[in-house]
Amino acid sequence: MVELINDFAGYTVVWEAENGRDFIQKLMPLDLPDIILLDISMPVMDGFETAQWLEQHYPEIKILALSMHNDNETIVKMLKSGVNGYVLKNADPSELKLALHALEEEGSYYSSRVSAILVEDLYKPKKEKVELSEREIEFLKLACTELCYKAFAPILKIHPRVVETTREALFKKLQVESRIGLVIYAIKHGIFKVE
Repeated sequence: MVELINDFAGYTVVWEAENGRDFIQKLMPLDLPDIILLDISMPVMDGFETAQWLEQHYPEIKILALSMHNDNETIVKMLKSGVNGYVLKNADPSELKLALHALEEEGSYYSSRVSAILVEDLYKPKKEKVELSEREIEFLKLACTELCYKAFAPILKIHPRVVETTREALFKKLQVESRIGLVIYAIKHGIFKVE
């Protein structure tokens, strides 16, 4: 791989690392690489952790994931970890060159397969279960009644200001923007049953 990249005009492999931790130790803040080729399957600190670390500390460095993993879950997880491109290890050298060029010029590279996976992930229904506290569940039940928000405080035995913060927290947590959104969520998830 090193020889292959060094053969591409305008590209030079500066150094290699055994794993994520080794990479972090070798990274010089005053001499950062423009692009990092990152394997997913590494001991000690894998590609996911390394990408997340880079995203937090050096978001300006472009990351190209190189992997044998072709499954949707791995690709989506890697993209969500902050990589800017994804290429399979068995890809044609011309695709690798294209990916490096795209990262340099446009900031990202996604093959048609990776783009299709991204779109699919974007539109598939999310299955993540939202954890709700007892107070939040009671609040949702009350939201389904005709009571005004102010009336929630004595029932929940909380300060009126806590009613506001609970409401705002639920809007954020459930990704809704109104009381109607809270009601729909409560009914949909069996928290409130319509008689």
